[in-house]
Amino acid sequence: MSRFWKIALAVIVVVVVAGIFVVPRLGHHGGDANAQGKTNGEGQGDQPPVPVTVVPVASQDVPVYLVATGTAQARNSVVVRPQVGGQLMKLNFQEGQEVKAGDVIAEIDPRTIQSQYDQAVAKLRQDQAAAATAKNNLERSQNLVSKGGQQYVSKQDLDNLKNTLDQAAATVVADQASIRASQVQLGFTKVVAPIDGLAGIRAVDVGNIVATSDTIVTLTEVHPIYVSFNLPEKNLDLVRSAMREDPATPLEVDALDRIDAHVMSTGRLDVIDNAIDTTTGTFRLRALFDNQKTELWPGQFVNARVKVRTVKGGLVVPAQAVQRGPDGDYVYLVQGDNTVKMQAVETASEVGDSHVLIGKGLKLGEKVVTEGQFRLKPGSKVQPLAPGQVPAAPTAEELQKAAAKKGQGRQGGRR
Repeated sequence: MSRFWKIALAVIVVVVVAGIFVVPRLGHHGGDANAQGKTNGEGQGDQPPVPVTVVPVASQDVPVYLVATGTAQARNSVVVRPQVGGQLMKLNFQEGQEVKAGDVIAEIDPRTIQSQYDQAVAKLRQDQAAAATAKNNLERSQNLVSKGGQQYVSKQDLDNLKNTLDQAAATVVADQASIRASQVQLGFTKVVAPIDGLAGIRAVDVGNIVATSDTIVTLTEVHPIYVSFNLPEKNLDLVRSAMREDPATPLEVDALDRIDAHVMSTGRLDVIDNAIDTTTGTFRLRALFDNQKTELWPGQFVNARVKVRTVKGGLVVPAQAVQRGPDGDYVYLVQGDNTVKMQAVETASEVGDSHVLIGKGLKLGEKVVTEGQFRLKPGSKVQPLAPGQVPAAPTAEELQKAAAKKGQGRQGGRR
């Protein structure tokens, strides 16, 4: 047998074997698919309704907020430096302690300046004595000139005596000024807190020789405290309009914790910066907080939330009712025949931690699904339940009907 006929015979054998094993299987699967499709088609209308939690669209007054990341800043921060040099004798504060304006927080050795003050006092007394002598000499000479009409003292001598008295009086005034300067310098040996604030970490230790350029400590005022934040340029008119509505009442600003978003403190808008940052397209705002409980700390990052207006009778739904789809936000809306449809919505803002304000797409009183959406598709039959309500257990009659339908489906499959 030639090679050609061997190859042809092999091909014929393969075709025959494939026909024996594959064709019956294809027919069997096709029959199963037809039976399965028939079963599904017959039972599609008999599917039980899906239990879902339903909440009606509610109406309430909703405050509208603008939120941005902000930074807490000290209202005043003062670097305390000595105004006279010398050896540091005492530090009268604890690091991190609150100090009051006027408290003596450090003391510098006063002995050198005290001696200068004592010298100024002694010189004042010396010059006061010289002034008293010049005054007496002038008075005696004036008495001699007027006695008996005789000129016992020349006019030049009288002028010299008068000038000597004036010089002595000026020296006394200079000595008094020197004493006051020494008193000021002596007072500088006690370093006084210029503001109320928190003391930071000290920069010097007791015993060091300090100069006027050395830092002792930095005091930071935290009662009250500022929070600065930036908003997009498009919100400028909204903020300014809200301020103009009631100029006597500053806009309310909340400082929110960035971890769990709870309100740490509530303050008021203090100022809007006078220029827009052209590099970022934002404008800067600053709010003032009393911060009596020291919830805010200088340098801390917070979420600043400024209230710009209130929407009267806004439409509100639970946040979990709003789903995200490829074409935007939507909700499952329950219709009159207890079927659902996908309803596109537009959200305007958050309402607290659990609800959202609907700007477009819903009406007051319409019912939306808040739990069970993953089992739904448009047109699904649902069993509406109130929040917390559990679906009722099926009755014996319903169970029997379901079992009968299941049995009929199996018999149809066997045929």
